[in-house]
Amino acid sequence: MKAGVIVFPGSNCDRDVAVAVEQVSGTAPQMLWHGDTDLPDGIDLVVLPGGFTFGDYLRSGAISARSPIMRAVAAAAERGVLVFGVCNGFQILTEAGLLPGALMRNAELNYLCRDVTLTVGTADSPFTRRYAAGETLTIPIAHNDGNYTADDDVLDRLEGEDRVAFRYAGAVNGSARSIAGVIGGPRRNVLGMMPHPERMIEAAHGGDDGRRLFESMIAAVG
Repeated sequence: MKAGVIVFPGSNCDRDVAVAVEQVSGTAPQMLWHGDTDLPDGIDLVVLPGGFTFGDYLRSGAISARSPIMRAVAAAAERGVLVFGVCNGFQILTEAGLLPGALMRNAELNYLCRDVTLTVGTADSPFTRRYAAGETLTIPIAHNDGNYTADDDVLDRLEGEDRVAFRYAGAVNGSARSIAGVIGGPRRNVLGMMPHPERMIEAAHGGDDGRRLFESMIAAVG
């Protein structure tokens, strides 16, 4: 498996997610600079990590979505390459138009950093195949702009097409229909989620509920 983690100015979870990929797959991902124009040949998985890219100026993820490498990411997603955005990475994917909706300021206008309970919305994706639909997980969040917002037509379509990957179990940040992660792409090969599964992959983290997400991706690409 060949994986790459994109590093933007202000990324601060790039090493965390790289360690998670390496621990689960046994192979270290390549660290890719946002100013590059191409992805490595034969790449199987692209990860957009969390952080505060470009200081979250304009809107969270808005500037990063226009980085040169994002054109290559969009082309790779169209080919069926797995693309996974965590927290700020989710924000970048929505700003780039690779996922629908937008991430707005948390409902109570506070930065949230704590473990939350998630419900798995679907097991029918390369990211969630090792979970069971309806299963509950404990995964940390750390965000200021995690309030997922979309119009009712988009929300109905996401639910009708079984593309809600995760939901918050209870009120967390005001997200529409408690959505914590959504699936897109021509082959259900793009996932964006606000919680940080890379921070919950081994017992030393206090739990390993995030590990199966990485196992799912790695199994999907062989």
